[in-house]
Amino acid sequence: MPTAYRAVMAVVLGLAMTIATTLTAAAQQRPDTFADLVDQVSGAVVNITTNTTITAAQRGPNSGNPLEDFFDEFRNRNRGPDGAPQPPTRRGSALGSGFVISEDGYIVTNNHVIENADEILIEFFSGEELPAELIGTDPNTDIAVLKVETDEPLPFVPFGDSEVVRTGDWVMAMGNPLGQGFSVSAGIVSARQRELQGVYDDYIQTDAAINRGNSGGPLFNMDGEVIGVNTAILSPNGGSIGIGFAMSSNVVTRVVDQLQEFGETRRGWLGVRIQDVDQELAEALGLERARGALVTDVPDGPAKDAGIEPRDVILTFDGTEIGDSDQLVRTVGNAPVEKAVRVVIFRDGATQTLLVTLGRREDAERAVPASSESPSDEPSDSTLLGLTVSTLTDELRGQLGLDDNATGLVVSDIDESSEAYQKGLRTGDLIEEAGQVSVSTIAEFEERVEEAKAAGQKSFLLLIRRGGDARFVALPLDTE
Repeated sequence: MPTAYRAVMAVVLGLAMTIATTLTAAAQQRPDTFADLVDQVSGAVVNITTNTTITAAQRGPNSGNPLEDFFDEFRNRNRGPDGAPQPPTRRGSALGSGFVISEDGYIVTNNHVIENADEILIEFFSGEELPAELIGTDPNTDIAVLKVETDEPLPFVPFGDSEVVRTGDWVMAMGNPLGQGFSVSAGIVSARQRELQGVYDDYIQTDAAINRGNSGGPLFNMDGEVIGVNTAILSPNGGSIGIGFAMSSNVVTRVVDQLQEFGETRRGWLGVRIQDVDQELAEALGLERARGALVTDVPDGPAKDAGIEPRDVILTFDGTEIGDSDQLVRTVGNAPVEKAVRVVIFRDGATQTLLVTLGRREDAERAVPASSESPSDEPSDSTLLGLTVSTLTDELRGQLGLDDNATGLVVSDIDESSEAYQKGLRTGDLIEEAGQVSVSTIAEFEERVEEAKAAGQKSFLLLIRRGGDARFVALPLDTE
């Protein structure tokens, strides 16, 4: 009997421990309160007020105002030493949020919170106010770093690893919504790796309430680590509807490190123009599946020096497999300037590995020429694949703004029901290559098409240039 009793008790105790463990795990996943977390991090979250000088010209004219004569008389009285009228000015104020990342006073916020500000004032949770100096900004990720001077060490919060964040994890946002002062909201991670408009975007989407004034504030995990910087919302009315975005900490930390060290960003630059590889392009190039980034143009720069050519498909960069062109841009941008990296390319049915020493993107960026308009005068032409192509003449070069050494055929008309139109080709585009061979005459173009059909190819590859941009387009050969 005692043995049986002990056995029963052992089972009961085992069940009790299992239930207790389950309840503990549930409590960790669904906190009863966020108060302890608020107490832990609130001292490092700040309100940011900026002042900007706004002139009367910036405010707009007073046309139609019955007091306009009075205002004109007042402005005429307000003249400088040279007798020129001095427009009245006022101070414009804006509110935002931020957080302290070091005890010596470095603060992170959004670039749009402090952009064009003449004065920046930081208000701490304790009520203390200090002026801030701008250290550096990065408009590409909308991040700015500020610095305040203080004799006492400041409470600060660490960054966490946004890569380990899972959809469904609890998060807490803190900031200064609508200028109401320190405020907290909580929710979950709704999605990860969201892209909005920037090439370096990696946003965490959350349903934690984010409103105007929350910009630049931190998004915390349950350990009190910053996993994102609250930046944007999607809303039809300007208020929170549960779709907010925080730039992921793994992007922010790289930017912050560079702004602290250099006062500016220093991103890697490969020096190629690229596009995604769809299934038709993959088939035309001989790739087993659609992946990588297709090189459309190689201007002077690191890639050209290393031997990368148009039509190469970049498959891996510095050990990272490349899925599409956006991933390549982000991966290259995160690489150090002047680093020598191995780039694996696919060319002519085989892979090659090239060594490229990266340049600096900020030094290489320049304006992109506007797209050309279609020619108004069509010379003799031929129609294939839904395209009417014309020989490139000096007159067309001038109309399209092309260099004297430009070669190819001009798309002078296009069937809007054709696959070519659906793929984005337009009148005025310059066809530089057909079937991976340079073409300058209509006969060459027709010959390339016939050769592809005779070889049983299903797709036909064109290299198209529009303005300063080049891209490849694969057209099916069975659409005629």
